[in-house]
Amino acid sequence: MKAVYFEAHGGLDVLRYGDVPDPSPAAGEVVIRVEAAGLNHNDIWARQGLPRIAIPLPHISGSDAAGVVVEVGPGVVYPRVGDEVVAYPIQSCRTCSRCLSGEELFCRDMQVWGFQTGPLIGSFAQYARVQAAQCLPKPAHLTWSEAAVTSSAMLTVWRMLVTRTQTKPGEHVLIFGASGGTGTAAIQLTKALGAVAIAVASSERKAELCEALGADHVIRSDLHDVAREARRITQRKGVDVVFDHVGATTWQIGIDALSWGGRLVICGATEGFDAKVDLRHLWNKQLSLLGSHAGTHREWVQAMRLVNERALRPALTEVIGLQDLPDAQHRMATRRTLGKIAVDMVGR
Repeated sequence: MKAVYFEAHGGLDVLRYGDVPDPSPAAGEVVIRVEAAGLNHNDIWARQGLPRIAIPLPHISGSDAAGVVVEVGPGVVYPRVGDEVVAYPIQSCRTCSRCLSGEELFCRDMQVWGFQTGPLIGSFAQYARVQAAQCLPKPAHLTWSEAAVTSSAMLTVWRMLVTRTQTKPGEHVLIFGASGGTGTAAIQLTKALGAVAIAVASSERKAELCEALGADHVIRSDLHDVAREARRITQRKGVDVVFDHVGATTWQIGIDALSWGGRLVICGATEGFDAKVDLRHLWNKQLSLLGSHAGTHREWVQAMRLVNERALRPALTEVIGLQDLPDAQHRMATRRTLGKIAVDMVGR
């Protein structure tokens, strides 16, 4: 089968487009014919390599996929051959006490599919091997490309805003990186929860997308003005929730924008991980600083239910071919993309 893969960590030049062996399902697994796949920042991190995280080589990235089941392994009852499915991006043992209690993120065998799995297990290929438990029916109203970019973003945002911060109707949510794949999902879920979405956008083009998705306010100014603008919008109170996946660049700004008793949740650090905290602000303002990572299967089902009800829809802005993947990764890394990018595997 054709795939984009790499055999060593490095820059864009390590990516290869070519033939790799077709996957075969083990017990409890299925093989899907990938109709479309979705891009995420962890594709870039896997290619570059990260300290203390083993990335099996050779490696096929891609943690989001939609496709058709073409083969099932021993013991699989669902899905069946011919079913149209979307993939949940988390693999785990499914048998330990953590998994059985619905907290598979704390399973010792937990891996992000297409990031930590391998060799050659990911969605940037014509066929992909997944655990049967990773599959849900594809939302019928979505195209293949739309379905392919749904899971990771909606799942991550659901855990951040529903589980971790428990965002309530009427609260103000400040969203950094609001025009990206995760940020566009955060705007939609914030609105679905009845909260007020304050998006931060670095250009007019990005601001227009945020407004189109329903953001109540868009802060277009320089990052140094964000906290001041957030306090103005909230009549000097500050925001109740800060949604962050940028990292060190926005960390202190988010803390400054918080109201007393506010919550900051972060799921990544695309612009640096060495953030500082003034502990006097932490205890005096009684802030909650929360980490969040992907989401559980139960949270994925809950998020996908809203997708099926058309309350959430992926902000798909671009569809590329598999051979165009290096260029798309470059544009993502240099912050020149909007929303979500899908890879069309079959030229639709």
